[in-house]
Amino acid sequence: MLRSFAVVASLAFALPAVAAEPPNVLFIAIDDLNDWVGCLKGHPQALTPNIDKLAARGTLFTNAQCQAPLCNPSRSSLLTGLRPSSTGIYGLAPGIRAADVTKDRVTLPQSFTAAGYFTFICGKIYHPGSIPPKDRAAEFGEWGIAPGMGKPEKRIAQLPGTPHPLMDWGPFPEKAEDAADYKIASAAIAALNKAPKEKPFFVACGFALPHVPCFAPPEWFAKFPLETLQLPPVKENDRDDTPRFSWYMHWKLPEPRLKTLTDRNEWKPLVRAYLASTAFVDHQVGRVLDALEKDGRSGNTIVVLWSDHGFHLGEKQITGKNTLWERSARVPLVFAGPGVAANAKCGRPVELLDIYPTLLELASRPAKKDLEGLSLVPLLKDANAKRDRPAITTHNPGNHSVRSERWRYIRYADGSEELYDLAADPNEWTNLAGFTEHAEVKKDLAKWIPKGDRPHAPGSAQRILTYDPKTKAVTWEGKPVLETDPIPEP
Repeated sequence: MLRSFAVVASLAFALPAVAAEPPNVLFIAIDDLNDWVGCLKGHPQALTPNIDKLAARGTLFTNAQCQAPLCNPSRSSLLTGLRPSSTGIYGLAPGIRAADVTKDRVTLPQSFTAAGYFTFICGKIYHPGSIPPKDRAAEFGEWGIAPGMGKPEKRIAQLPGTPHPLMDWGPFPEKAEDAADYKIASAAIAALNKAPKEKPFFVACGFALPHVPCFAPPEWFAKFPLETLQLPPVKENDRDDTPRFSWYMHWKLPEPRLKTLTDRNEWKPLVRAYLASTAFVDHQVGRVLDALEKDGRSGNTIVVLWSDHGFHLGEKQITGKNTLWERSARVPLVFAGPGVAANAKCGRPVELLDIYPTLLELASRPAKKDLEGLSLVPLLKDANAKRDRPAITTHNPGNHSVRSERWRYIRYADGSEELYDLAADPNEWTNLAGFTEHAEVKKDLAKWIPKGDRPHAPGSAQRILTYDPKTKAVTWEGKPVLETDPIPEP
């Protein structure tokens, strides 16, 4: 269940002394992980002891927000330091180099590769196909494996029709060693062991789970018996006070609606699979962190762990991402290592965009003035430090969410709005946008909405939504959407 967090900064731990030599960086990405993490208390049965341990020795951001609730635009934004509204990268394509504004841009990994770091990548850091082969050497010195998830002989989840191949969940494979994320962790461990001692390293490790298909070895499912499984809180008529435009965010997507799951008795199995997949990923995170500790360089290594966006598991009557609500926009974000306060929690609204400038400052690299994020170093030293702006999440041109410490304000391309008081309503069940007493709140938050969104970059494809303010025409992946069209029900 979503909780609101007070800003807590422990003063019981002194800041580690900044090392004289350049610090290493261990960059851990997790795909589609929402706040179902023990230290974030998003689900009471979440089992993530290794992420929790990392958070305890560093700073946990309890109000971190993604720039886009979809893999490619979120990762492209983080790695280039620009918002989707600044690049035009909103969908699953194009890649980072396809947009005019990013074709020559220095990415976060490039900054460390050019600085003489030993740089290594394995798993999913960029969205697949985002970096052309000719550009790979400039990004990372060494490219490791990025294995596929694999699939069982027969589909496990019982869904109607012919579901998308990714829409499956259950125990698979039998052995942990055969799972993609186990192999990715092993590759990261090997890279840490081979990283030369005479130079700093930047090792990026991108895990695939809990992205669908939610597969994990049977032993991880055994940790979450169906008979005691707790489902997330949902409100049956939750969408009655949300604009029709809110449905366009995930119009005709393959992720099943809640009704489909309940009709097929698949809601509990999906929730169980998500928890099992998350626990399995956490174990892989632990393997990598243990290897770092054994290597002896943990004390001079900045560890940053993040997820590209969240994931609905029935909330707002849907599953998947592609929304501007808390469940889809809020992400885990943890920093630990030299220059970072230990056992600290920060409730300020921060963004994935902030990772790039933060790592540059922590590593004593020159600041880049063209980054749209803000360094988190002041908050890593003092979790109560001032933060002057909210966090912005964008999904296709004209659709933005503004998240402050207390409020979430959403404005869609057609001008329709939502407003939620997260302190009183952590599940975002009551849309307050129509209440006149909150007009000043909306006005204050609205001033942060990006102005003049770039149109879709050339080559944009999949999950593309457009709105023409002159004709009020809506198109979804190039096809007209009419006011009379019924809400899709997969």
